[in-house]
Amino acid sequence: MASALLRSRVRHPTLLQKLRKPEELIDLFPHNAYIGWSGFTGVGYPKMVPTALADYVEKNNLQGKRKYNLFVGASAGADTENRWAQLNMIERRSPHQVGRDISKGINNGNINFFDKHLNVPPYRQPYMITKPEDRIGTPYIPVDPSKIVAVVEANYMDKTEPVTAPDETSRAIAVNIVEFLKHEVKHGRLPENLLPIQSGIGNIANAVVAGLNHGGFKHLKVWTEVLQDSFLDLIDDGSVDFATATSVRFSPDGFERFYKGYDTYLPKLLLRSQQVSNSPEIIKRLGCIGMNTPVEVDIYAHANSTNVMGSRMLHGLGGSADFLRNSKYSIMHTPSARKSKTDPTGVSCIVPFATHIDQTEHDLDVVVTEQGLADVRGLSPRERARVIINKCAHPDYKPILTDYLDRAEFECLKKGMGHEPHLLFQAFKMHQNLAEKGTMKIDSWE
Repeated sequence: MASALLRSRVRHPTLLQKLRKPEELIDLFPHNAYIGWSGFTGVGYPKMVPTALADYVEKNNLQGKRKYNLFVGASAGADTENRWAQLNMIERRSPHQVGRDISKGINNGNINFFDKHLNVPPYRQPYMITKPEDRIGTPYIPVDPSKIVAVVEANYMDKTEPVTAPDETSRAIAVNIVEFLKHEVKHGRLPENLLPIQSGIGNIANAVVAGLNHGGFKHLKVWTEVLQDSFLDLIDDGSVDFATATSVRFSPDGFERFYKGYDTYLPKLLLRSQQVSNSPEIIKRLGCIGMNTPVEVDIYAHANSTNVMGSRMLHGLGGSADFLRNSKYSIMHTPSARKSKTDPTGVSCIVPFATHIDQTEHDLDVVVTEQGLADVRGLSPRERARVIINKCAHPDYKPILTDYLDRAEFECLKKGMGHEPHLLFQAFKMHQNLAEKGTMKIDSWE
C-alpha cells in the first residue's frame, strides 16, 4: 500500500501498481550484476533494496560469493554500501566513495576501484545556462514506464552526521580566503557579489562558507555540487540570492531546519543532476570560484586529492578537478600540517613533490593554509615554489622545504635543466622519513 506521500510524488498512476517489497526483488540482482545507484555525498541513496540484498547475503552465508559491480553518482550512505563492503559484496566500485569499510576493501585489494571525473557523459548538446538560477529540463524525471520493474518506498531519511564546529585552523584559512576575495574586489577583478561559489565538503569548506557570511559579501550566488549547513546561514541572513547543487547534505539539525523553512528556501534553491552541476562548459562560462581541500600540495602547486603517501586511497577524485580545472579562480585550502600521533607538529601538507597528482600546476591559482595565502597566477615554477613555501608552509617545515628548493635549483641550473628543479632521488625523503621514523622532519637532504 503506497503512502500518501508516495502517491503525491509519483505522477504516473500505473507505477503505483508496481509497488513491491524489497525482499521480492532479490532475484533481479544476480551475482556479478552491474548496478547503478543514486546518491551524492551520502544523501539521496537507495536504502531498502540494498539493505534487503545485504540481509539475504548475510542470512545465507554468501559473503564473497554474491558480489556486484557498483556505480554510484558519488558517495552513498554508509549504512548501505559500507555494509556491502563488510559483507564482501562489492567486486568493483566507481567513482567517489566515503566509508571506512569500503576504503579498507579498496586498499586491501578486495574492491576494484575505478576513479574518474564526475562530468563523464559525452554527446551532449550545449546547456542553456548563463547564470545559476537558469532552469532547464523538467521538474520530474522522464522515463519509459515499461523499463520500471518495481517501485520500492523507503521508510527512513538519509543518515548524516552532526556538523563539527570549525577549529582555529579552519577559521584562519577562511579569513585568508575572505581577505583575498576582498582584495580582488578592491582591484576590480571581481564584482562586489563575487562570482558563483563552489565549495567542497568538510570542516574547512564549512568554515570558508561561514567566513563569507562574516566577510560582508551580499547577493552571492552558488553553483556547487553539495550544500552544507553553512549555506543555510547565508540564505537566512540574505547573503545568498540563489544556490544550485546536486545534493543537500545537511546535518540532522540542518535537515530539521531546512524542512521547517522549506517554503522560504524553495525559491532560492535548485537541484540538478551531476552531469549538469559538474559540466566544464557551465563552470567555465559562469566563471566559478572553485574551492577544495587536498591531501597535500607540492611546492610547484601540484595537488594530491586522493592517495595518502601516493598509495592509500581516501575517497576518490569526485568533482574537484571538474571545478579546479575550469573555474575562474581555482583555490586549494589545507592546513599547513595535519595532526599526527608521532609528531607534535603533524604531517606537512606542503611537500617537495606530491606523491600522487590529481590537479596539476596548470590548474591551480591559489594555495591557502592557516599560515597564509599564495597567489601563484602568472608565476614561473621557481617563483611559485618560493611563494608557496614562504606563505603556506608550517614554520617547522619551512626551513626544510627551502633547503630542498635551494639544493634543487643549484643542481638543476648548473645542468641547464632549471625550469622546475627537482632532486628526484631525494624528493620523497620527507615521506620516507615519515614511514620509517614517524616524522617528516628529516635531519638533512644528504
